[in-house]
Amino acid sequence: MSKPELSADAGDAARMQFRQAMAHLGAAVNVITTAGPMGRCGITASAVCSVTDSPPTLLVCLNRSSAMHAVFDGNRTVCVNVLPASLETLARHFAGLTALSMDERFELPGWAEGGHGVPVLRDALASIQGTVVESKDVGSHAVMFVEATEIRVRGDGDSLIYFDRAFHRVPRAVAAQPHR
Repeated sequence: MSKPELSADAGDAARMQFRQAMAHLGAAVNVITTAGPMGRCGITASAVCSVTDSPPTLLVCLNRSSAMHAVFDGNRTVCVNVLPASLETLARHFAGLTALSMDERFELPGWAEGGHGVPVLRDALASIQGTVVESKDVGSHAVMFVEATEIRVRGDGDSLIYFDRAFHRVPRAVAAQPHR
């Protein structure tokens, strides 16, 4: 049985409704970086999700129409930098919301070179370096499965999430003190 075809207007309406629904799905803000024979680049993304811990794998979704997709696809090594709230400006730079060029973004303080030369953000809440072990095209995006090769986690800092088309700070919970 074939899927019913939507008219162009109905298809546009469905896409807009889906985007509106996804705007209500709060998600961590990440700067995904890569470096290698195809060059160095990074993007701000919230479409990141854990897949399994054995082996440690996550997925990252990238729009295939982005010029940076070819760089990520060709390099096959990435770092997912989970941003603290204090780095909202960096998220804006890597989302292309400012006038900084890609080279200028990486000249900002806080970057270190990780394995395979991938840029790692020193102040990230977590940085997960890995290798793209599989990629699948789904609609307009590539879903890349990244197997972690190096993981660093920070014990402090508030989280930065994207919700309702805006950045928001989520404070870290304060551990309860034992009663005396």
